Amino acid sequence: MSIKIEYILIAALIIFAGVFLYQTTVHDSEFSGADGMAEDLIYEIDPDYEPIFEPLWEPPGGETEALLFCLQGAIGALIIGLFFGYYYGMNKCKKQHAKA
Repeated sequence: MSIKIEYILIAALIIFAGVFLYQTTVHDSEFSGADGMAEDLIYEIDPDYEPIFEPLWEPPGGETEALLFCLQGAIGALIIGLFFGYYYGMNKCKKQHAKA
């Protein structure tokens, strides 16, 4: 794959992510996850409940929160993949040098 195609794909990905984030901040979205449902249930059980911690930053919409969650998972998968790939390559290299 040529470098030019890689740059085009990276630029397209950045533009897509930017448009997606812009759309989620402009439109008020109502996507709720398990955290929001758990919070509602806690307040239903105990209306006087006060959380111990408050978030430092609230994402503008549910899609943004989901995007950040997926990004976190992708980064974690990348780190794990690099770890296993590195040790797989090290073992393969050691086996080749042992045969020689």
